[in-house]
Amino acid sequence: MRHHRSKSKLGRKSGPRRALLKSLARNLILAGSITTTESRAKELRPFLEKLTTRARGADIHSRRILEARLGDTDAVRILIEKIAPKFDMVSGGYLRITKLGMRKSDGSRRAVISFTR
Repeated sequence: MRHHRSKSKLGRKSGPRRALLKSLARNLILAGSITTTESRAKELRPFLEKLTTRARGADIHSRRILEARLGDTDAVRILIEKIAPKFDMVSGGYLRITKLGMRKSDGSRRAVISFTR
């Protein structure tokens, strides 16, 4: 039973689930917005908002933690230099999820996740 479990498993074990979140976060940072399923977007939001908060105080320790979490130095550089300064005076809510409707092939709910500014 999943009493008080806050995160969804997304049909994967922990390693592939971490890899999925890493790649979704990396693609979102590089592209600005991505279209994915609603459940993936809801799992991605807290993961990437914590990383964005960490990027606001960008010292060397924070940069190393971000590189460990994302696995991509280009995405970390974009997050620290371009995205984080936009949210300097904001205490949270960096991402927006916009629901699109059902996917035609399998009926799963789609959503666009993007940065608010």
